[in-house]
Amino acid sequence: MKIQFPPDEPTYNCEDMTIEFVAKVDGHPVTCAVTAEALEDHFGAASMRVDDLLQAFHGGRARIDDLARHYLAMDVGAPVILRSGHFRWKNAQPRERDA
Repeated sequence: MKIQFPPDEPTYNCEDMTIEFVAKVDGHPVTCAVTAEALEDHFGAASMRVDDLLQAFHGGRARIDDLARHYLAMDVGAPVILRSGHFRWKNAQPRERDA
């Protein structure tokens, strides 16, 4: 499965309070999202304001893409919503060299 993250600008979804971004899974677009809570808890968003959330998203984009890639592969390309707990789980996992 080939998973890519185009450099498209993410969007704010006010109903779900998420920042949405697109992944391409085997060339097909799949909507992914990260919650405002996750951006505050793990990426330093100063508030729930859109500008603060987008700034945190851009600053943490590599880690966000990495975790989205993990769940896209696990769920065979189904849409992903990353919540704060997903990042806590990822941070708690031993690295391969630690295991």
